[in-house]
Amino acid sequence: MQVVKLSSKNQIVLPKKAREAMHLKPNAELLVVVKNDLTIILPKPKSHRKALSGIGKGIYEKDYMEKERRSW
Repeated sequence: MQVVKLSSKNQIVLPKKAREAMHLKPNAELLVVVKNDLTIILPKPKSHRKALSGIGKGIYEKDYMEKERRSW
């Protein structure tokens, strides 16, 4: 874990290891998500649709949707 400092202009420098892990290049846009006392920094996806595609896969059992459709 690395420690970064907040500059007098409220800026931080992401460590090289973090930039490489996120495949960031200069002028890349980042998403900042704040939940209570936790802050998460993520690379902004080129397509939100592609980034979220399949995120729910495996949540329901295999035939769940068919069973629900038949119940109607």
